[in-house]
Amino acid sequence: MNFDHPSSPLDDNAIFERLQKARDTLLSELRKIIVGQDHTIELVLIALFTGGHCLITGVPGLAKTLLIRTLATVLDLHFKRIQFTPDLMPSDITGIEVIEEDRTTGKRVMKFIKGPLFANIILADEINRTPPKTQAALLEAMQEHHVTTGGITYHLEEPFFVLATQNPIELEGTYPLPEAQLDRFMFNVVMDYLPEEQEVQVVTATTSNLKPDLQRVMTGKEILSYQSLVRKVFVSQEVAKYAVQVARATRPANDAAPDFVKNWVSWGAGLRASQYLILGGKARALLRGRTNVSIKDIQALALPVLRHRVLTNFYAESEKIKSADVVRRLLEIVPTPKSGL
Repeated sequence: MNFDHPSSPLDDNAIFERLQKARDTLLSELRKIIVGQDHTIELVLIALFTGGHCLITGVPGLAKTLLIRTLATVLDLHFKRIQFTPDLMPSDITGIEVIEEDRTTGKRVMKFIKGPLFANIILADEINRTPPKTQAALLEAMQEHHVTTGGITYHLEEPFFVLATQNPIELEGTYPLPEAQLDRFMFNVVMDYLPEEQEVQVVTATTSNLKPDLQRVMTGKEILSYQSLVRKVFVSQEVAKYAVQVARATRPANDAAPDFVKNWVSWGAGLRASQYLILGGKARALLRGRTNVSIKDIQALALPVLRHRVLTNFYAESEKIKSADVVRRLLEIVPTPKSGL
């Protein structure tokens, strides 16, 4: 296998082979609990192996939380679940300073008690049920990978991976995430109801005494090595240009944007979207046994990367046009270079 500017090709090839085996084992373990949702699982793994964060949207009862719990179980990582509620304060998740007295000297000192953010995998459950101030505390930690309190910076454990769930904003008691905060998430994955046959399978399995025995298949050190390998995957100029053109086409102020974007979109995707399209494409290629990114990788990731970065206006709302509809139409009209397929 050839990687883009590898430092040690033999080591990279060995890591690549281990990733293929680990992927198969990981999927096998996840499927002991999770039925269907293969697309969601792939996107979550792509985010994991790129160091990105993932937002999973869906109505209650679609196993969003179960998926994340199962992933944390099969990975040999420190896991914490945070249930976001309207009364949750920023210090409840980042940690708090307390006064501690030394019993021998009687001297009082400040001691920092770490919050649940100090873990490798964070399940931010129902993130849009907590006020913006607490949402911002989590998203700042996601961006910077550290927490600062009392003038002291505390670095979070690596790898640091946030999987947040949210209910559709139409439901009562939600605080929609602002666009600038949504942009911190690599993907917005929308989970839908299972087909009837798979739902029957889930109901049968979950109402029996059978409890699958899950095995831990991957360590934090291995994940960090896979994240490093992802960045070495080759991407051609044609594919990179295509990814940028797709992202730029979502911006109504761009002269090259199609008329329907100018009519329906208030705000388009920024530079981070282009970066995530390429980075996600690299991880998707590796997970599928390739060491080069194709146009199909970019197209497959365009919807989860862009749907939460494209803000539609009231004209689109009046015509019942969603951001996902805009992205799908763009994929139909943005020219694809034949050499990148």
